[in-house]
Amino acid sequence: MKYFIIVFSIFISASLFAQEIYTQKDVDVCKNTFEFAVEKNLSGKPINEIIIEIGKTFLGLDYIVHPIESDGEEKVIVNLSGFDCYTFLETVLALSRNVKSGKTSFEDYLTEIENIRYRKGKNLGYTSRLHYFSDWIYESDRKKIIEDVTKKIGGEQYKNTVHFMSSNPGSYEQLKRNPKFIEEMKLVEDVISNREYFYIPQNKIAVLEKGIQSGDIIGITTDIKGLDIAHTGIAIRMEDGRIHFMHSPMEGKKVQITEKPLSDYIKGNKRQTGIIVARPQ
Repeated sequence: MKYFIIVFSIFISASLFAQEIYTQKDVDVCKNTFEFAVEKNLSGKPINEIIIEIGKTFLGLDYIVHPIESDGEEKVIVNLSGFDCYTFLETVLALSRNVKSGKTSFEDYLTEIENIRYRKGKNLGYTSRLHYFSDWIYESDRKKIIEDVTKKIGGEQYKNTVHFMSSNPGSYEQLKRNPKFIEEMKLVEDVISNREYFYIPQNKIAVLEKGIQSGDIIGITTDIKGLDIAHTGIAIRMEDGRIHFMHSPMEGKKVQITEKPLSDYIKGNKRQTGIIVARPQ
């Protein structure tokens, strides 16, 4: 037992000094997920079906607050024991893309996570991370990871100016410690604010949900000043024929599929104004 503890400690320490942070448990979960994909012959299925099947394997895991934040230099952090809404989404998408491409080593997963999480697919520091989800959608569309189909299925123009991070630096440990990041984020925010985006307003989701597919990525827009998208998850069509929402909802909750259809779920939160829909490629 002592030998195991020493070896495991060395493993953790080594990963902390690298560009990634993860544990042996994360490696095991990743391996088990890929083995599950083989058992279910998922690689031959469309990417949206793979996303649904892999997403379901994480149902019941805990919501974790700030799971990819670290002190000091930005690192690619992996935590497969629990998620916030964004890390649940990116984890399922990355694993699904690994399965579809046949690149199923843990190293392949790390590469895909970095590609999804950062502008231009590379960790070049804190402000290269795609903090705003509308920015993530734009960059992921450019990388052909997803296609923003919101306008195509009936969305209307989403006019929004983002500045939440630079206006609230006290809410972000890295911005508090590194004032230069605030100025860098302002530049990023200006670029995002000058793009054209579309969304489906809350009161039109039920009518337009026929254009949403299981496995589509959903960004829920908000009226919080300076913020674009406050919550994310995955669309899933259930036996009632309606689109529901697979997500990691909030602290104290677990990864789940909403009992109510997505349109009704969003109506339950006055600050949620609509959705942006992205289709995995």
